[in-house]
Amino acid sequence: MTTPDHQSPAPQPPASTARDLIYRSPLALVAGVLLLVLIGWLGIDALIGGDGRTPWFALAGLILLVPLVTAFTLRPAVFSGEDRLRVRNPFRSVSLPWGEVASVRSGYTNEVVANSGTKYQLWAIPVSLRDRKKAARRQAKADRPGRPGRPAGSGLFGGLGADDHDGATRAESDRIVEDLRTTLERRGKARSAQGEVSVRWAYEVIAPTIAGAVLLLVLLATG
Repeated sequence: MTTPDHQSPAPQPPASTARDLIYRSPLALVAGVLLLVLIGWLGIDALIGGDGRTPWFALAGLILLVPLVTAFTLRPAVFSGEDRLRVRNPFRSVSLPWGEVASVRSGYTNEVVANSGTKYQLWAIPVSLRDRKKAARRQAKADRPGRPGRPAGSGLFGGLGADDHDGATRAESDRIVEDLRTTLERRGKARSAQGEVSVRWAYEVIAPTIAGAVLLLVLLATG
């Protein structure tokens, strides 16, 4: 008589090894680096060569401005993964499982809306009305029938094909929002994409900013 074997546990689904897609604003990164170089140059020069209370004002300015500039230019990013959307804004980071995302909206700003109705702005994906106007002009030109090199009536409404419209004739921020919507539709009901929304405040930015502002106010009040 043989003893029954212990039932082996059910195999667990393999964890996703896909890397998150990271969206950031190149112009904001360039502007942030240039501003930090300028602030550092002026601030350090005032710290070293300033007279009287000037070094103290320079110190307060550095403590106040460096975190602020970093927060609004270098820090913002959007991480789109298989299971969740992570939004890193100037003063807080939000982690939203795709199952908790109701929609990704684009208007004058881009924002993600949670199932609870809370809205989180996507600072790293700014809306450019100028780019939208350029994209609209390109689309209008592409929709004209009889373009050279393409037979009239080819593609969508006699213009370019659908793939071309999704590419060259759309603003960059609108293409990114559409990518996020596609991921939401694909992963919104996945078991691994469920959970709770978590918010973490960026105290590493808030604390020095407040300290710099307080020091500056004290210097002004005692001057």
